[in-house]
Amino acid sequence: MKKRLKQQSLPKSVKHLSVSCDVKEEDTEEAVSHQDVMQSVQTKLGDLIKNDPLLYDLPSEVTLEEINSCIALEYGQAMVVNVRKADDEVMAIVVTQNATVLDLKHAIKRHVMLKQARTGGKPHISWRYVWRRHWLYYEGQKLTEDKKPLKEYGIRNRDEVTFMKRLKEK
Repeated sequence: MKKRLKQQSLPKSVKHLSVSCDVKEEDTEEAVSHQDVMQSVQTKLGDLIKNDPLLYDLPSEVTLEEINSCIALEYGQAMVVNVRKADDEVMAIVVTQNATVLDLKHAIKRHVMLKQARTGGKPHISWRYVWRRHWLYYEGQKLTEDKKPLKEYGIRNRDEVTFMKRLKEK
């Protein structure tokens, strides 16, 4: 016998997702634990993502935001900004087409925090300190105005922005 979970409202990008849990006859009177349901959902979602031609390269512990970003990229609603750190590591950050510098900063924060959580890195980063001590540069110009759209700086899809330490001003 299969029980259906109550479907909750999902974003438009995930319209037809139904999850069912296999429950034995003798367990029908007992409630299925939250942990069992979450594990089942995670497994089925992982299988769906693995078999999808657009989403197959996402990690197994994917977030809804990562799925929506990939879908937005595919439909041309988002762009990838490559952020080069001082150690020459390049982070591919996904932002909307009309994103501002502040949106890019938030996307960098989300990317780093997800990476830290997945690798077991430092649990807390002071982003106020990070943005006080570092600049984002694009073709030699500082991205200083948080409310200014990236397109006004000339940043397009697949362009590279440099993340570098601020020099002390005298």
